[in-house]
Amino acid sequence: QVQLVESGGGLVQAGGSLRLSCASSGRTFSSYPMGWFRQAPGKEREFVAGISRTGDTVYYANSVKGRFSISRDNAKNTVYLQMNSLKPEDTAVYYCNTVAGVSPAYYGSGDWGKGTLVTVSS
Repeated sequence: QVQLVESGGGLVQAGGSLRLSCASSGRTFSSYPMGWFRQAPGKEREFVAGISRTGDTVYYANSVKGRFSISRDNAKNTVYLQMNSLKPEDTAVYYCNTVAGVSPAYYGSGDWGKGTLVTVSS
Protein backbone atom coordinates (compact mmCIF):
# COMPACT_ATOMS: atom_id res chain seq x y z
CA GLN A 1 0.00 0.00 0.00
CA VAL A 2 1.37 3.38 -1.01
CA GLN A 3 1.73 5.92 1.75
CA LEU A 4 2.06 9.63 1.08
CA VAL A 5 3.61 12.00 3.61
CA GLU A 6 3.37 15.73 3.01
CA SER A 7 5.67 18.27 4.65
CA GLY A 8 6.87 21.86 4.36
CA GLY A 9 3.79 23.78 5.43
CA GLY A 10 3.85 26.65 7.89
CA LEU A 11 2.93 30.25 8.57
CA VAL A 12 4.04 32.86 6.01
CA GLN A 13 3.18 36.45 5.25
CA ALA A 14 1.36 37.42 2.09
CA GLY A 15 3.83 37.66 -0.78
CA GLY A 16 6.09 35.03 0.73
CA SER A 17 7.09 31.58 -0.50
CA LEU A 18 6.98 27.98 0.69
CA ARG A 19 8.08 24.69 -0.80
CA LEU A 20 6.02 21.61 -0.05
CA SER A 21 7.28 18.05 -0.38
CA CYS A 22 5.43 14.77 -0.67
CA ALA A 23 7.30 11.52 -0.13
CA SER A 24 5.86 8.24 -1.35
CA SER A 25 6.69 4.82 0.03
CA GLY A 26 5.46 3.04 -3.10
CA ARG A 27 7.85 1.35 -5.49
CA THR A 28 5.57 2.30 -8.40
CA PHE A 29 5.69 6.07 -7.79
CA SER A 30 7.01 6.77 -11.28
CA SER A 31 4.06 4.94 -12.82
CA TYR A 32 1.51 7.56 -11.81
CA PRO A 33 0.77 11.18 -12.58
CA MET A 34 0.87 13.06 -9.30
CA GLY A 35 -0.83 16.16 -8.05
CA TRP A 36 -1.42 18.57 -5.24
CA PHE A 37 -4.83 19.38 -3.81
CA ARG A 38 -5.93 21.70 -1.02
CA GLN A 39 -8.83 22.10 1.35
CA ALA A 40 -9.58 25.46 2.94
CA PRO A 41 -11.68 25.71 6.11
CA GLY A 42 -15.34 25.15 5.31
CA LYS A 43 -14.67 24.33 1.66
CA GLU A 44 -14.36 21.23 -0.46
CA ARG A 45 -10.99 19.86 -1.45
CA GLU A 46 -9.84 21.24 -4.80
CA PHE A 47 -7.20 20.46 -7.39
CA VAL A 48 -4.13 22.71 -7.42
CA ALA A 49 -1.48 21.27 -9.72
CA GLY A 50 -0.58 18.07 -11.57
CA ILE A 51 2.45 16.52 -13.21
CA SER A 52 2.82 13.63 -15.64
CA ARG A 53 4.70 10.42 -14.84
CA THR A 54 7.91 11.64 -16.42
CA GLY A 55 7.48 15.28 -15.39
CA ASP A 56 7.37 16.66 -18.91
CA THR A 57 3.78 17.88 -18.62
CA VAL A 58 2.45 20.09 -15.84
CA TYR A 59 -0.96 21.69 -15.35
CA TYR A 60 -2.45 24.08 -12.84
CA ALA A 61 -5.67 25.46 -11.48
CA ASN A 62 -6.27 28.97 -12.77
CA SER A 63 -6.09 30.35 -9.24
CA VAL A 64 -2.40 29.39 -8.85
CA LYS A 65 -1.14 29.60 -12.44
CA GLY A 66 1.99 31.73 -12.65
CA ARG A 67 2.61 31.55 -8.88
CA PHE A 68 2.97 27.83 -8.11
CA SER A 69 5.29 25.29 -9.71
CA ILE A 70 5.04 21.50 -9.44
CA SER A 71 7.98 19.14 -9.98
CA ARG A 72 8.96 15.57 -9.16
CA ASP A 73 12.05 13.46 -8.53
CA ASN A 74 11.25 9.84 -9.38
CA ALA A 75 14.59 8.66 -7.99
CA LYS A 76 13.52 10.01 -4.59
CA ASN A 77 9.82 9.11 -4.94
CA THR A 78 9.00 12.73 -4.14
CA VAL A 79 6.82 15.43 -5.64
CA TYR A 80 7.23 19.11 -4.82
CA LEU A 81 5.13 22.25 -4.91
CA GLN A 82 6.95 25.58 -4.99
CA MET A 83 4.54 28.31 -3.93
CA ASN A 84 5.43 31.95 -4.57
CA SER A 85 3.53 35.22 -4.14
CA LEU A 86 1.29 33.57 -1.58
CA LYS A 87 -2.08 35.13 -0.79
CA PRO A 88 -4.33 34.75 2.27
CA GLU A 89 -6.78 32.81 0.08
CA ASP A 90 -4.08 30.14 -0.38
CA THR A 91 -4.53 29.19 3.29
CA ALA A 92 -5.49 25.51 3.38
CA VAL A 93 -4.34 22.01 4.17
CA TYR A 94 -2.36 20.77 1.18
CA TYR A 95 -2.40 17.13 0.10
CA CYS A 96 -0.66 15.16 -2.61
CA ASN A 97 -2.14 12.16 -4.38
CA THR A 98 -2.12 10.27 -7.63
CA VAL A 99 -4.18 12.20 -10.18
CA ALA A 100 -7.03 11.00 -12.39
CA GLY A 101 -9.72 12.67 -14.48
CA VAL A 102 -9.66 15.25 -17.23
CA SER A 103 -9.52 19.03 -17.10
CA PRO A 104 -10.98 20.68 -15.17
CA ALA A 105 -12.32 17.72 -13.16
CA TYR A 106 -9.11 16.27 -11.78
CA TYR A 107 -9.36 14.22 -8.61
CA GLY A 108 -7.16 12.24 -6.26
CA SER A 109 -7.32 8.55 -7.03
CA GLY A 110 -5.36 7.05 -4.15
CA ASP A 111 -5.45 7.11 -0.38
CA TRP A 112 -5.09 10.55 1.20
CA GLY A 113 -2.31 11.42 3.61
CA LYS A 114 -2.61 13.77 6.55
CA GLY A 115 -1.66 16.83 4.55
CA THR A 116 0.37 19.86 5.58
CA LEU A 117 -1.13 23.14 6.74
CA VAL A 118 -0.25 26.36 4.97
CA THR A 119 -1.34 29.59 6.61
CA VAL A 120 -0.86 32.92 4.83
CA SER A 121 -1.29 36.04 6.94
CA SER A 122 -2.28 39.39 5.47
